[in-house]
Amino acid sequence: YLARKFFYLWAKITFGQVLPSKARCLYDQKILQKAFGEWKEQWTVCREKKLSLRADNHYRHLLLNLIFKAWRTYVCQQQGKRNKYYVAESHAKRQTLLRTWQHWLVYVDVQRTKHGMQSVALAFGKRSCLRISWAVWRRQHYQKCSGHKMNILALQHWAQSLQFRAWLQWRELYLHTQNEKQKDTRAVTHHQHWELRRCMGAWLGYLNLHRVKKRQNELAQEFHQSRRLQRCFSDWQLAWECRRRMRAHGRELEKQAARIALWRVFAHWKHYVVLCVEEAQQCELAEKHYKCHLLVLQKYWNRWKSRL
Repeated sequence: YLARKFFYLWAKITFGQVLPSKARCLYDQKILQKAFGEWKEQWTVCREKKLSLRADNHYRHLLLNLIFKAWRTYVCQQQGKRNKYYVAESHAKRQTLLRTWQHWLVYVDVQRTKHGMQSVALAFGKRSCLRISWAVWRRQHYQKCSGHKMNILALQHWAQSLQFRAWLQWRELYLHTQNEKQKDTRAVTHHQHWELRRCMGAWLGYLNLHRVKKRQNELAQEFHQSRRLQRCFSDWQLAWECRRRMRAHGRELEKQAARIALWRVFAHWKHYVVLCVEEAQQCELAEKHYKCHLLVLQKYWNRWKSRL
């Protein structure tokens, strides 16, 4: 016990109030604080990488979803177009077959009438003996039949030409409406892709700016800590030298060092609080930006659904 007491007295006389064990403890604390700062920086970088990977995956998934929806819409349009074309073709075939059947019925009726008239004429020729009158009547009857056939053929040709012209006009109008629908769909898809690309570029720019600001703040904090450590070490060295020379002035210097240390701790805490507030504000701005982006996407999605 006496040996320990005299050893402490000798250490105080030799080194002053600050012992080497306390200086070593302070040095270990500063080294541990610096190592913790480096670890925190690495953890922040890894977190930013994970967030960027999640954003890239979300963007790819969104693009693939839009491409699949556009492809499904295009396939549905093509199927509808083919079905309408098949329906129109079958309708045209049915109309042609119906007109052919009607013309055939008219032709059968005309042939029956013709045969009846021919039989009546033959009976009349047999009954009458006037060959000249019979020849004149037969010539007139032949002329009338020929004129009637020519009129029927002209009417058929006129009806077919009108039908073909109406079918061409309907086909041209149908193709024009399909082209207009495809142009509108492509315009909406292009506008959505452009809006997504613009929002993604703005978000990446904001992320890069936030990363640069954070890196600058960390560098400033590290520089401030190193300067503060250097200043503490120089103050401790000056205090050790002054205390060795002037023991009476040691208490006042110790009180002043305690006040400086307390002020530095308070400044460090204040700087940490400011950084936390800035980080919370930046997170809130990022969340608001993401919500605005989602609202824009929902707006164009509703507009696209209503247009569809």
